[in-house]
Amino acid sequence: MSFAFGQATQFDLAEIARFSRVMRTTGKSLHLVVLGQDMHTGHRVLLRTAKQLGVAVAALELPDDGALAPESLEILRESGVDAVVAYTRKPGQPHSLWPQGLRTQITAPAGLEDPAELAQALTTHLSLVHAVSPETIVAGEKDYEFLLRLQQAMTDLHLPVKVQGVPTVRMPDGLAMSLRNTQIPEEYREPAMALSAALTAGAHVAERGGQAVVDTAAEVLQAAGVQPEYLQLRARDFGPAPEQGDARLLVAASFGGVRLVDNVGVPVGIGFRNLDGDS
Repeated sequence: MSFAFGQATQFDLAEIARFSRVMRTTGKSLHLVVLGQDMHTGHRVLLRTAKQLGVAVAALELPDDGALAPESLEILRESGVDAVVAYTRKPGQPHSLWPQGLRTQITAPAGLEDPAELAQALTTHLSLVHAVSPETIVAGEKDYEFLLRLQQAMTDLHLPVKVQGVPTVRMPDGLAMSLRNTQIPEEYREPAMALSAALTAGAHVAERGGQAVVDTAAEVLQAAGVQPEYLQLRARDFGPAPEQGDARLLVAASFGGVRLVDNVGVPVGIGFRNLDGDS
């Protein structure tokens, strides 16, 4: 197999393990981005971040026809990706992560998101981490709870892999970039914009304390006619929000049958105006 850096050379699961060993013997580090079947601008940012760190490896889920789309490969090349490993979660198929079926699963503590979906995502990412042996796995902060649980899994299982979070990429209207937001019916687009507006409003009153953060965000959602599935302020480790210190404000809501999640960092009791020590 011929290989050139930046050309998104395709490997199967066995080949990527050998490729990883070769790279390590030459002193190069691998940095993994796990993707589904489709990509958007936010994913390009993840890929470029991995490339800046070293050798970029993208794991791309195969569609039902078993072939990677040419347009997906073109995006990977444009982003400077070095290696691509195709995978499927279906048993008994070529490139299957679990040829005998999923028999072992990683579970996470109870939180805000669906535990079954979190478990599947964590198990998929950890399976690919074992196959690729990267130094870093790069993921977006939009799915903050998953990002946190992924880091906790690395720590608890003593895996020498750093989880690199990348800030959420947003549309011009403030919506977090995701494949889901392209599915929102047009009549729900404006109400959906209230999610990021509520988070921003809540964060901007951080110096007044946690309750003010949540109340302010809730008022923005109510004014827009949005009933959230949840709106919570949590500590960075997902425990109770501190009276003073870094926290995360998280929200989820559905618009025309499309469920969106979003979050923002909040310096509770400090406020953004005071981060540099200004009074």
